[in-house]
Amino acid sequence: MKILFRPADTLTIAFSLFLFALTLFFSGKIPHAGMLLLIYASVVLFQSMLVPLSRMNSFLSLTRDIIFPVISVLVIFDSLGPVVHSVNPQDMDYLLIRLDYLIFGGYPTIFMEKVMHPLLTDILQLAYSTYYFLPVALGIVLKFGDKKADFEKALFLILLCFYLSYVGYILVPALGPRYAMEHLQEKELGGFLVSKPVQDLLNLLEGVKRDAFPSGHTGIALTVLFLSYRYARNLFRWIAIPVLLLIVATVYCRYHYAVDVIGGVLLTVVTIASGELYYKFRERKNGHPLFQGKGWYNYRS
Repeated sequence: MKILFRPADTLTIAFSLFLFALTLFFSGKIPHAGMLLLIYASVVLFQSMLVPLSRMNSFLSLTRDIIFPVISVLVIFDSLGPVVHSVNPQDMDYLLIRLDYLIFGGYPTIFMEKVMHPLLTDILQLAYSTYYFLPVALGIVLKFGDKKADFEKALFLILLCFYLSYVGYILVPALGPRYAMEHLQEKELGGFLVSKPVQDLLNLLEGVKRDAFPSGHTGIALTVLFLSYRYARNLFRWIAIPVLLLIVATVYCRYHYAVDVIGGVLLTVVTIASGELYYKFRERKNGHPLFQGKGWYNYRS
């Protein structure tokens, strides 16, 4: 029997191999390069193993479809800390700050201080945190809603958006306004009960990384919103307002410059456009629609 990889499987393997090659090339500059090489090789190995194993039982199928994609995204993101600053040591915050000033006539993160309120801070901090649940929620709705073809395409596009944002971090490393503009901020970003513990938890989980541009939160949230509108309209109605609040929160909570948000919007456009082109290419290559019958992603004799 012939084993065929889905686009999502191939994408994770290809991006891990890209990071493997990048780390190997800059191994003399990257701290703990050997450990990172092991991590990327492990992602490739486990992803490859899950392709045949996922047919054995429902748990392995769920692992391939949802659990492992979540793990791979988190592991790869966490690995970028030493990679980004070793490959591209020049922080670009000065450029992003300048672009914000040229476009908006000032600094949007500072402008937001005029409307700052503890209750609003709590609400927007919670909205910002929904980013971690949006892709999983869409995946669960599609996987268990008998929409296998839609799930496969959504998984590919969401992973593509994540990985493209990681490339952006390497090309344009930046800490973000909460660090680079701290000397200009006149008010402390304080909430009532929620904001501080949530922010501390995010800082603990993410650490200090150069991941400001493009805004992955904006890109992923808008990609999920687009896909939910296309494939899961009921979910779209539930997440539309949280997504809009999330985008506002990226600047209000000082995680991103306004130009990062613009970059996040462009990231969504590039993700959807390039993903659609890739699917059309595969359709022409296979000579039939991707998701007819049992599907190209299954075993074939």
